Amino acid sequence: MKKKVLLLGNHGFVIYNFRKELIQELLQKGYEVYISLPKDDDKVKNMINWGCKFIETNIDRRGTNPITDLKLIVHYLRILKKVQPDVVLTYTIKPNLYGGLACRILDIPIINNITGLGSGFNGNSLLKKFLSSLYKVSLKKSHCVFFQNTTDMNILIENNTIKGNYKLIPGSGVNLNEFIFKRFPTELDPIFLFIGRIMKDKGIDEYLDAAKEIKSKYPNVKFNIIGFVEKTQSHYQEKIDDYQKQGFVNFLGYQSDVKPFIEESHCLIQASHGGEGLSNVLLEAGATGRVLIASNIPGCRETINIGENGYIFEPRNSRNLVDKIKTFIELPYETKVKLGQNSRKKIEKEFDRNIVVNEYLKIINNICGK
Repeated sequence: MKKKVLLLGNHGFVIYNFRKELIQELLQKGYEVYISLPKDDDKVKNMINWGCKFIETNIDRRGTNPITDLKLIVHYLRILKKVQPDVVLTYTIKPNLYGGLACRILDIPIINNITGLGSGFNGNSLLKKFLSSLYKVSLKKSHCVFFQNTTDMNILIENNTIKGNYKLIPGSGVNLNEFIFKRFPTELDPIFLFIGRIMKDKGIDEYLDAAKEIKSKYPNVKFNIIGFVEKTQSHYQEKIDDYQKQGFVNFLGYQSDVKPFIEESHCLIQASHGGEGLSNVLLEAGATGRVLIASNIPGCRETINIGENGYIFEPRNSRNLVDKIKTFIELPYETKVKLGQNSRKKIEKEFDRNIVVNEYLKIINNICGK
């Protein structure tokens, strides 16, 4: 009888893009793989074609309604009773919390992946205390909690949220065969790139401020934006449209394949305020051989050796970001090329996705007696 692995996530794109190698390896090794997440017309269909069994689960990723969250726990309990998985893998905040709780209730082995503690841990102490308590209850019986950066790990250790059942991994890693090294762009005027959900916490304000100021001094420099505007912060659409009309930025919307846009860029900017696990876009841009500029926050700074493959700046500080962009612009072209090459070397050495897949397989095989 095939052993069953159930993955809980909040978005098809995330599971497909960052877990596909693990899923394909599990299927190849004879596991029955179930995925439970919101339905989409693209990524979920691909995973079903591989042989995954799909269970639709709608998740309000940013909602805080306790009744909706209670319904999600009940929904997970129903799924677990029906599927009866041998092991459950959870990703992102709500699947970790409520999937973890459901697995604890039913005594099902679970491996959690802390892909970022979220902005709640940056805010007031009351919310932080509440979330810590929720994590403590949900993760207590976890077979293993994977962390993507040491800061998130230390926060939960210091709060006594977790004890011995944890391990640090290099984020989601990056597929080095998919994101291959590409020759540095020959254009002398740099192209900068922002990839991410367009919302305050992702640092879109700082990116727009920097673009406006830099363009006044370096008019030929380009600032591209890829991503969709978060529904709860729809006012950013108007702001970006206005900046585009004035020639400060080029808004490219959501793109299912970001590789061509990374390849044409010289530098990727990640201006997040916090809550990252380990930034996948930094890993992907670094693997392609591009220079990185990012906030000095957990999940971003780990990808950068300052002055060797990029720069870090203080989060929420547009002025500091502008300074780092200027530093990069004024480097000799040959130095920029060298920084890009250093990015690839660092990613190859520290963030190969095979490292992550092998860690999962070891634990899953151990739980399932393989």
